[in-house]
Amino acid sequence: MHRRTAAAGVLLAVSALAACGSDGLTAGTAVVLDGRRIPVGAVEARVTQLRAAPGGASTDVRQQPDGLVRRAVADLVLDAVVARAVADRGLAVGGAEVAAVRAAEEGRYGGAGPLARVLAARGVPAAGADAYYRRQLGIRGLAAAAGQDAGTPAGDATVRRALADAATTLHLRVNPRYGGWDAERAVLLPDAPPWLAR
Repeated sequence: MHRRTAAAGVLLAVSALAACGSDGLTAGTAVVLDGRRIPVGAVEARVTQLRAAPGGASTDVRQQPDGLVRRAVADLVLDAVVARAVADRGLAVGGAEVAAVRAAEEGRYGGAGPLARVLAARGVPAAGADAYYRRQLGIRGLAAAAGQDAGTPAGDATVRRALADAATTLHLRVNPRYGGWDAERAVLLPDAPPWLAR
């Protein structure tokens, strides 16, 4: 479980990736990934799913300013970033692998219902469960491809570099209302720097 937690930490730390300026961020756009838009509506839909999830999101997420919204943006972006990093290295995460991990987790927590509550506490709605496990497997695969374990500092650093490379390739832009990207620490800051703020 410690390795899963550490891998999840990478997901939370590399929350969203923003380029300087707001090129391509038209009204109603939350994120632009390689020219493709993620609309604000998609973020709002995910937040609605989280609020309706059994048990709801954890208190720490709810207490953060715009915590659910920020988490929704992070996960939608990470779907693309991890997938790109995995593909760029000639790796793949199959549906059977995702299903096996999810089934193992259901067994561990006592069924689909209890697992849904655990995931909701992590900020993952039921509809995002497969994407969550796909990201987890992708992160582990990125570290393993470099002979590392994602749960170690070296493995974590390897994964962060891979995600940073993928973000550059995708020309990601995040609406500054969701925060500011700190490239050095690979983290989304709550407040966008002045040159990103609207």
